[in-house]
Amino acid sequence: MAGRKGTTFWKSDFELEAANSKLPPIAGFRREAMFMERSAAGLQAHEFVLSNLSPSVAQRRFALGVVLVLLGVFVIVAGPLSDLPLRRVDAFIPAYGTAIFVIDSITAALLFAQFSVLRSHALLALANGYSLTALIAIPWTLTFPGVLAPEGGLGGGLQSTVWLYVLSHVGFAVFAIVYTLLKDADPMEWLSPRSIRARVLTAVGLVTALVCCATVFVTAGHALLPRIMLNTAEVSYLWYYAIGPMAALFVVALVLLWLRHRSVLDLWLMLVLFAYIIEIALTAFPIPYRFSVGWYAGRVYGVLSGSLVLLILMKEVTMLYGELLRAVLAQRREREVRLLTGDAVAATVAHEIKQPLSAMTMNASTSLHWLDRATPNIDEAKAALQRIVNNGHRAGEVIENIRTLFKSDARTRTSLDVNNLIREALALVRDDLQTHRVAVQTDYNQSLPPIEGNEVQLQQVLVNLITNAIDSMATEDGDRVLSLRSKVYDSGSLMVSVEDVGKGVEPSAIDLIFKPQFTTKVHGMGMGLSICRSIIEAHGGRLWVTANLPRGAIFHFTLPAHREY
Repeated sequence: MAGRKGTTFWKSDFELEAANSKLPPIAGFRREAMFMERSAAGLQAHEFVLSNLSPSVAQRRFALGVVLVLLGVFVIVAGPLSDLPLRRVDAFIPAYGTAIFVIDSITAALLFAQFSVLRSHALLALANGYSLTALIAIPWTLTFPGVLAPEGGLGGGLQSTVWLYVLSHVGFAVFAIVYTLLKDADPMEWLSPRSIRARVLTAVGLVTALVCCATVFVTAGHALLPRIMLNTAEVSYLWYYAIGPMAALFVVALVLLWLRHRSVLDLWLMLVLFAYIIEIALTAFPIPYRFSVGWYAGRVYGVLSGSLVLLILMKEVTMLYGELLRAVLAQRREREVRLLTGDAVAATVAHEIKQPLSAMTMNASTSLHWLDRATPNIDEAKAALQRIVNNGHRAGEVIENIRTLFKSDARTRTSLDVNNLIREALALVRDDLQTHRVAVQTDYNQSLPPIEGNEVQLQQVLVNLITNAIDSMATEDGDRVLSLRSKVYDSGSLMVSVEDVGKGVEPSAIDLIFKPQFTTKVHGMGMGLSICRSIIEAHGGRLWVTANLPRGAIFHFTLPAHREY
């Protein structure tokens, strides 16, 4: 690596800090507050609910996997396991009926809740479908032969249970078709919350009345129903005439939903309809007989079909809860940031204005000193006055950049030589270096690639780090040496190091010194290093500190090389 080392003495004229043309910590607070506002305001129903959220590629692939599994199980059950003898399990029927009631009831409640938010006709129809299957599960279980009575409870007969099964499936298929047809209907935005509750209660009441009427019809009039069941286990050929139209309805619902599906809810509802079709097929093939492998598998498919949408809705509720929690925390943090921003603005402005004002005061005193001599030195006085003018312009730039802080236009960036930036920064602090008798050692890599950045901002970083190093060594005895190095960091960036032999940084303060308003100086404001880190990170780099053994600290920062280099 080609390099050049040197030792020199410099003197500061307090021109360093006003070079910064941006106040990144305040900009960071402002950007953070804006993000929090978007987070809090962005929690809108239409962006997260399953009925509007588009399915991802992963969700589509997972759904395809579920379809393949359902088909695989159907082939196994209808093939190798079809002749497996099974016996009746009395506890299975109540357990199955209870599972269907609980699962579909919860699903219906969640869909009603979504309807109350989105006021969608389609969601109301689908919620009614799940309410229907949940409520019919009660009389289906109670009328099943052998549960309450040998041929069925509630005063029913052999035909009551099977016809409740048919009505439940036909009703759900019809509601699924209605859901599909109403997907593009305008939501009922004009309804008040009280009207929404009234509609939900009315829907639940109508479905309950429908289930009660159906139950009375199939129990009191069971003798009038077509004889699908020959006994408590065997079915007649009429079963095929019943399941044919029933399966056709599900196929129609599935095709319509396939043609009009756009959301995650649509995707999983198609899986539900597909599972229902396989369940119906298992009740007829290969053996149309209760308590066969196919019959038990069909009941499992029934529970699965009811669980799919429930699981996805529960996942959505969890997601919405997480979003709500993040929004609440963001709002709370936003309030804290707003309180902090006022203090930070005042501290940062004072920090930035102090340097040019101090330099102007010092140069004014120097000018008076040259003019008060017996033989006034006009040239030196003019030079001091010119420095006052320059610092006045820099103070004006600071004020102007505070104004531009709240504008969206980007700062100008150009191709820069890091070694030149280091030389210019040293020139700015030469008075301070000589005042505190600090020796400077430089080690430049002359083959460094150029960088792209804002010259004033990067000078501000270097001057701030050098000034901190001088302050750290000002109270130390012995040699005071400031070392600056530049080198290639990796294939796409370079690194600059500012090394001192001062009092160093306490290990407990290493993670805190870059935070706004944290300082280890008696009269410090705690904004300098925070500003430096913000500038470096805005340029795509990183700033950190390490110990310089046996004493002192080394501040390193990296910057990416120019992209066109």
